[in-house]
Amino acid sequence: MALFETLFVVLGVALLGALAVVVKTRLFPVAEDEEPREDVAEYIAMMVSVLYAIVLGLCLVSVWDTRTAASDNAQAEASALHQTYLLADALPGDRREPLRAAARTYADHVVDVEWPMMAARQPLDPSGWRLLELLRQAGEVGDTATVSQQIAAQEVLAQLGNVDDARRSREAAAQERLSPVLWTGLILGGFLTLAFMFIFGISRSTTHVVMVMGLAGFIAFTVLLIHQLDAPFGEVLGTTPDAFTRYFV
Repeated sequence: MALFETLFVVLGVALLGALAVVVKTRLFPVAEDEEPREDVAEYIAMMVSVLYAIVLGLCLVSVWDTRTAASDNAQAEASALHQTYLLADALPGDRREPLRAAARTYADHVVDVEWPMMAARQPLDPSGWRLLELLRQAGEVGDTATVSQQIAAQEVLAQLGNVDDARRSREAAAQERLSPVLWTGLILGGFLTLAFMFIFGISRSTTHVVMVMGLAGFIAFTVLLIHQLDAPFGEVLGTTPDAFTRYFV
């Protein structure tokens, strides 16, 4: 409902502005000997351009921060998982290979199963959490373990806690989207900015065409860039699973 409420408010304010102009021209019409002025139109066009630039900047910062956070979380998760894999050397002999195998299985699941789902913005199933629980169980040691082995097992649990936290953040980042309100501002602002290019006459039509083409192309490029960055795990500009494949492939 937030999108429709925003559109309703924007349309209402626009209609009030139009009504104010109509009332002004009816009550205070322009005298016949008064020359038409374009400074008001120039001011409005300038304000629309400035406000649209602010909206563009806000959208770019928002999607870039989300993409950066997704990359950092994936790197932190892979690093903690790799540390868990290395700590297997300090565990009792019968716990080393099960822990390593569980770590490799979890990494393969993230790369082969979860990453395509995140790229498609599909919710992740609980299988990843079950593999993480099996990984936690594989790192447990019994009472017969030495003091150093018990310390290593505690460190394994600490690293798995880091994996848990990073995984939750990764799942949250995969579902984040740019607000529909901001998308509305992007589309409407771009349309208005281009529309104002046709208000002021330019003596050379070729120059006018080049200016409109350049502005339209740059706006389209920026909106497409925001669209690609809005998918933090997308195929074009999204975070890749290189952090996991670097350690476990």
